[in-house]
Amino acid sequence: MSARSKARRRALDVLFEADQKGRTSAEDLIDLLGQREQVTVAQGPFPAYAGDIVRGVAAHRSEIDELLTTYSQGWTLERMPVVDRCILRLGTWELLYNDEVPDAVAVDEAVALAAELSTDESPAFVNGLLGRLLELKPTLLD
Repeated sequence: MSARSKARRRALDVLFEADQKGRTSAEDLIDLLGQREQVTVAQGPFPAYAGDIVRGVAAHRSEIDELLTTYSQGWTLERMPVVDRCILRLGTWELLYNDEVPDAVAVDEAVALAAELSTDESPAFVNGLLGRLLELKPTLLD
């Protein structure tokens, strides 16, 4: 597993924990991130890129959630499994707000996380929704 893949997984852990605890404001996410960055656990130091992801999701959370709500057919954010919701937030941030990550990589990494951590249907759902955002990307960032 690449260093960036590991960082995505660690960022997902923070996003998931925050969501589970109802700590979803930008301030809450940054606070939780600060706690994780200070603690060296068995997984090793907290990767800088994981921090970039959490800070990016925190900064763009309302826009990301609005896009996910608008383009997820038949699913509200609240109805999505928590892990899927967090993966989609991470993937959307990489896809739309991080120019260093190729679009295909952002989608593929999110789908891989869904395949590893969620339901059998989740990879297709994540792929479809991020694929739709990718199609619309030129109009979404105007």
